[in-house]
Amino acid sequence: MRYAANLSMLYPDRPFLRRFEAARASGFSFVEFLFPYEAGLEAVEDALQTNHLQVVLFNLPSGHWDRGERGIAVLPDRRREFRDGVEEAVHYAQRLGCARINCLAGIRPPGLSAEEAWATLAENAGYAADRLAEYGKTLMVEPVNSFDVPGFFLNTTAAAETLLENLKRPNIRIQYDVYHLQRMQGELIANIRRLGPVIGHVQIADNPGRHEPGTGEINYAHVLQALESLGYDGYVGLEYIPLADTDAGLKWLAPERR
Repeated sequence: MRYAANLSMLYPDRPFLRRFEAARASGFSFVEFLFPYEAGLEAVEDALQTNHLQVVLFNLPSGHWDRGERGIAVLPDRRREFRDGVEEAVHYAQRLGCARINCLAGIRPPGLSAEEAWATLAENAGYAADRLAEYGKTLMVEPVNSFDVPGFFLNTTAAAETLLENLKRPNIRIQYDVYHLQRMQGELIANIRRLGPVIGHVQIADNPGRHEPGTGEINYAHVLQALESLGYDGYVGLEYIPLADTDAGLKWLAPERR
């Protein structure tokens, strides 16, 4: 397995574009982040190249993040915006050499039925997967816990599995965020073993607090061993809030694994 520094969470004492240099200094070769769009394509591309880093994941445009939106894929009146976002993400992914794009389903608003939200999500995810397939890229769908994000529509692995089964696209995978799934449903290792073939990316943080492994209740030695035992050879994103200094908190991860 290969570990990727999440630059939206780690090194919070630095501006976003300075975090690339910090990740390289910490020994990382791979990074991920929520969004590259505000920083701009040329600036992100330059930061990656200058620091000899590979980006392995970022999200589709997900609405007005600063206003609390966490994706627009379930919103029937935002279909055009969603499709425009797919095109923007494809453009970025091509230039940045990123093969995985994550789709955040979003929060179901009052008045929108679960049936209509589900139909809209399926339509949008199918469109995104088809467009990404044209470029040899994979769409991730991520269950997010509804304690941290009340009303988030796709909040369990069962829901994500159903979406994959309904769409039957070969390039859709589940983004297995251990923190979200510990909060939402537990049974981490049993679900890893059951979902192994459709896990396309993994993210980690401990619970409670969403800090680095070793600060909470999750036995990460067992969780990561379960992934290795299944032959998972993808990336593990460190999507956590450092308890103190990022580098001090990286003591759990041996330098050679970065």
